Amino acid sequence: MKYNLTDLRLFIAIAECESLTRGAEKAFLAPSSASHRIKILESSLGTALLHRRSRGVQLTRAGEIFLRHARQVFARLEQLHSDLVPYAAGVQGHVQLWANTHAIHTYLPNDLSTFLGLHPQISVNLEEQTSSDILTGVARGDVEIGIVAGQEGNQDVTLTPYREDRLVLVTAANHRLAGDMSVLFRDVLGEPFVMLHAGSAIHTFTMNAAANLGTHLHVRVQVKSFEAVCRMVAAGVGIGMVPREAVKQSRHQPLHVIEVEDAWAQRDLKICTNPRTPLSPFAEKLIAHLAQAPSSELENPATSE
Repeated sequence: MKYNLTDLRLFIAIAECESLTRGAEKAFLAPSSASHRIKILESSLGTALLHRRSRGVQLTRAGEIFLRHARQVFARLEQLHSDLVPYAAGVQGHVQLWANTHAIHTYLPNDLSTFLGLHPQISVNLEEQTSSDILTGVARGDVEIGIVAGQEGNQDVTLTPYREDRLVLVTAANHRLAGDMSVLFRDVLGEPFVMLHAGSAIHTFTMNAAANLGTHLHVRVQVKSFEAVCRMVAAGVGIGMVPREAVKQSRHQPLHVIEVEDAWAQRDLKICTNPRTPLSPFAEKLIAHLAQAPSSELENPATSE
């Protein structure tokens, strides 16, 4: 069954105005013409879409369903237009990239800025996902490229080194731990923590690390970014665990950085691809650019910056 976009637009206008006359005016049609179009539409569907009242119209149950789908049609058309705008502007290629919180908040802004400057004909659709969801998405072919933390030994994807980094503890300069250069994670489990929001990769990872030690973290505050973690820590709300690079980029000082001695604190970022799915030339260009990005310096500041 085919639907005329004019009729869909007319029906939406009538439904929103709750009046056939005002809806017709909004759609720039005469009321008689609008009434005729709606009757033909109802006849083709085999059901009434409107209850005609003396003071307007009311949607039937079928009309409510039809309205929802009509709105979705125009939403999809808007999305189609939005997706095609870059190509009309001269963009010739498109790459979909999923990355974890760490990568998006630290390295990718500068790396993507440089890449897009070198390749103005390419656009990148970047989505934030957890590392586990990224691995699943790449393995299933939902996305061409992912950036994950750790994840060694996965046979379904190919992992290419991207950036080296470590998780470190940060405290306020006057915190009782501020004199320590390094600690084991188990020795700070009694401290109140400032964490990224539940569902973020680093939140899940840190909670699991505590669970493996037979306990749980005392999470005092959850926030949306590493910058917010550093700000809360500097204010004395609690201690935090963040990638070292996030501390370097934080504008909120003074913070004291403490090395985490546990082996799992090394959380290198990897570029994730599907070995069974050929990459587009544009994705290959992006991977080549990211793979040659310089590794993060790993020396420990160990003091307030």
